[in-house]
Amino acid sequence: MSGVRSDASNDTAVNAGQHVVILGGGPGGYEAALVARRLGAQVTVVERQGLGGAAVLTDVVPSKTLIATAEWLTIAEAAPELGIRDGGAGYDVDLSAVNTRVLALAAAQSADIRGRLEREGVEVVTGVGRLEGPSRVVVSTGAATGRVTLDADAVLLAVGATPRTLPTAVPDGERILTWTQLYQLDALPEKLIVVGSGVTGVEFAGAYHALGCDVVLVSSRDRVLPGEDEDAAQLLEGVFRGRGMEVMSRSRAAGAERTADGVTVTLADGRVIEGSHVLLAVGGVPATSGIGLEAAGVALTASGHVVVDKVSRTTARGVYAAGDCTGVLPLASVAAQQGRIAMAHLLGDAVDPLHLGNVAANVFTAPEIATVGYSESDLRAQGLRYITSTLPLARNPRAKMLGMRDGFVKLFAHPEAGVVLGGVVVAPRASELIFPITLAVAHRLTVDDVASAFTIYPSLSGSIAEGARVLHGQLRPRGA
Repeated sequence: MSGVRSDASNDTAVNAGQHVVILGGGPGGYEAALVARRLGAQVTVVERQGLGGAAVLTDVVPSKTLIATAEWLTIAEAAPELGIRDGGAGYDVDLSAVNTRVLALAAAQSADIRGRLEREGVEVVTGVGRLEGPSRVVVSTGAATGRVTLDADAVLLAVGATPRTLPTAVPDGERILTWTQLYQLDALPEKLIVVGSGVTGVEFAGAYHALGCDVVLVSSRDRVLPGEDEDAAQLLEGVFRGRGMEVMSRSRAAGAERTADGVTVTLADGRVIEGSHVLLAVGGVPATSGIGLEAAGVALTASGHVVVDKVSRTTARGVYAAGDCTGVLPLASVAAQQGRIAMAHLLGDAVDPLHLGNVAANVFTAPEIATVGYSESDLRAQGLRYITSTLPLARNPRAKMLGMRDGFVKLFAHPEAGVVLGGVVVAPRASELIFPITLAVAHRLTVDDVASAFTIYPSLSGSIAEGARVLHGQLRPRGA
């Protein structure tokens, strides 16, 4: 389990057959490993908890599986409108069974990734890795031997992030919880207080409310999802309130304490909220501390994130980084792409640097919020000229048939060239509907290109073509 150090710098491709050590087996790590093996490198992945990392074991896969379960209950809300009656029996959620399935699916996905890596000839070492210089990794395995030393021609850091906590709200895994601990619950909370109204907070708030919990969402800002499209965030907040969720805006949590039979959350203004459980969804902390990065010459930001360029290079010779530890965008898709780019650059393959403007993102609420390209706030902040169209989902014939009322399709385009600059879709399964807009943004298609493409009638995607036709009528001749 060792390689021979090369004198190649980050600006020179490492010859195939050299040794690449990857710290972290999440999307950034395992996707990088597959690319490196295909390009002929010897690859060792060091992972502490299981292949797939937090994305598969505690974050993306479990949370979206839970949300998919809750989605069925949200869909059922439209049943009476469609003429379907449940006979008054209602629905009962067995959270223990839900969480058993959630964890089983996560474990199965992790096993699938391990099997794929092993079939490709990737060596997997279980343990915690630490750099001893830019070309040596020492792994604490917990086995009788205690440690393994790996000499590397190049290292990829894909160590991810962990949930941020508050010194005045220490998680206990029972009543005060991070999102990684929710899956140990065997019964629905009577009243769940969610602290934090970013993506993680609103996703879990929406899911647990749909499952039947009384939910209080505590937001320190004037609206939920402060980083998302304003119209989309306001619509979702209205939907939450309409379904009976309590949303407390401009309310910063100062601390949380466990009581005899529940929790209390104290706000900065002195107000106190009582509940049965509290979920802390206040962001993540890069897992870069104590693994020898700065001593190896890897520069970190003030927040502890690894500094990287557009091809994933760090400031240390032969060391790359990908994923949440870089702070670029906390998305599994971005982590995977960073890892692929890093190995392609390292091993001399064709490289297309990371373009964040082409990244599609989704908030898995009901309805979902999907975005790609320039946001409206970006366009305004940069003083860019643009035209926009917004079509309410309720006008779409397919949406009417399905009982969908909440949502819209919004497009942005250049007023003269007609190039599609970005878009927002708020709808059930918006994560699927955003793809044609992503293609348009990535390939600089015009609104006329989108408008002239055939869509199925009736279909939700028809609103995308219709929005493009609306934009066509707003185009101005050059110089006008």
